[in-house]
Amino acid sequence: MTPADRSTKAEVRNRPGSPLRLRPKASASLILIDRSRPSPHVLVGRRGSGHAFMPDLYVFPGGRRDNRDHALPFSQDLNPSVVDLLLRRCPPSMGASGARALALAALRELHEETGLRLGPTLAPDVPYCPDLSSLRFVARAVTPPGAVRRFDNRFFATFVDEASIDLNNLRESDELSDFRWLDLAALTSVPLPEIVAVIARDLKISLESDPSLPFGNDVYAYTNRNGQFLRSRL
Repeated sequence: MTPADRSTKAEVRNRPGSPLRLRPKASASLILIDRSRPSPHVLVGRRGSGHAFMPDLYVFPGGRRDNRDHALPFSQDLNPSVVDLLLRRCPPSMGASGARALALAALRELHEETGLRLGPTLAPDVPYCPDLSSLRFVARAVTPPGAVRRFDNRFFATFVDEASIDLNNLRESDELSDFRWLDLAALTSVPLPEIVAVIARDLKISLESDPSLPFGNDVYAYTNRNGQFLRSRL
């Protein structure tokens, strides 16, 4: 590498807003599990080719947490064990309300991207107040440095039947299309980001160990350090 090349690389590294300096944004995803089949299936949708982040790959519904998520209504709160897990490796200022905002972000994104809601819709004129009580916290993953977008993402999971989800409301959106119910035993049927495939495989192992997916199950964090993929228990 020439001195000029080193200088250019340093400029890119120190340039405000460059991918190498992006700070991960808080985000959340929801894994819907259909256990009515011989083996568990999870819902994924394809991101459009125009997306800068993970184009044309199949992902779980989800997205960035917004400030408004802290004030969204809900009918029932998270299980206390889930709150405790969410607060691990987090600053004390996050608190239970911050943990709840992540779950509400996942449910808001689910509705925006798929049309699906957790809990029954009482009437057209009754505001949607999602039920958070069936959500499990199953994984946390931070996008590696150098990506065009970086997220500190929490993955929640719930069973379709337990959460009273009406799958007849499933519809495509600008964010996700071509929905598939992916068999956890056949993950190669669609192109997945590596982290989604890893989390899906770990979810399969957890369900094999205990099909009820207990609320206090071990949660793993997935990060990268010095170019190496790391998996650790929260």
